[in-house]
Amino acid sequence: MTTASFINALRRFYAIRGNVKEFFSDRGTNFVGCCNTLGIPAINVEDPSIKDFLSDKETVWKFNTPFSSNMGGAWERLIGVTRRILDAMLYEVRHTKLTHEVLTTFFAEVTAIINNRPLVALDSDAESPFVLTPNILLTQKTEDVCEVPMNLDVRDLYSSQWKFVQVLAQRFWDQWHKQYLQSLQPRKKWTDKQPNIEIGDIVLLKDEGQHRNNWPIGRVSQIFPSRDNLVRKVEITTFRNGTKRSYIRPITQVVLLVGSGE
Repeated sequence: MTTASFINALRRFYAIRGNVKEFFSDRGTNFVGCCNTLGIPAINVEDPSIKDFLSDKETVWKFNTPFSSNMGGAWERLIGVTRRILDAMLYEVRHTKLTHEVLTTFFAEVTAIINNRPLVALDSDAESPFVLTPNILLTQKTEDVCEVPMNLDVRDLYSSQWKFVQVLAQRFWDQWHKQYLQSLQPRKKWTDKQPNIEIGDIVLLKDEGQHRNNWPIGRVSQIFPSRDNLVRKVEITTFRNGTKRSYIRPITQVVLLVGSGE
């Protein structure tokens, strides 16, 4: 999306959901351009003065560290699953005429399916009234979306538009159910604690756009401990061709060469 088209999408979001206090995202160029155009204050999630800043602003955009999509784990996982399913489904029906009405209705059904996922673990108490979902928070209603009272099959793809939409929605639900449940399984990656990188450490900065022999070497000039006192983001200062540059990167993008205490 261009910055202009994203601003239009943002305005539609405001019109439906109301004003927003905080945005969280990666550093997509359209997001950054939107902040600049609309005058939305943007800060890095590693900024230590974030709480003071937010207390004085009505809306703020919080960007992840560059090259660290894993730090948006919750939403990136949902986006990844949804995108894979939609890519496969829309490729299958690429020869079918998808009108604007069919597509927008289908995306509305997809939104309802995704927002109907549980936000917390299921309560073992039989008297518990309901399971908290995003739909409950957004609509203030605990009832499920009205289901289509009939069984539809592939033949309904060609009968009427509303049945076409429901067939697509059912296909999305079937795949979402399978792939989303898998995403809830615990992952073993990044669960082993390692010694924190410290200020003064000499590191190799990964740069996928350069040959490995040209990756820059720098010194850690600042660290950003998380609330659990683990360092996941660092600021690195490099000198190249007489020019001093600073980068903020996740620790997954740096290779420790020499510790400051060695």
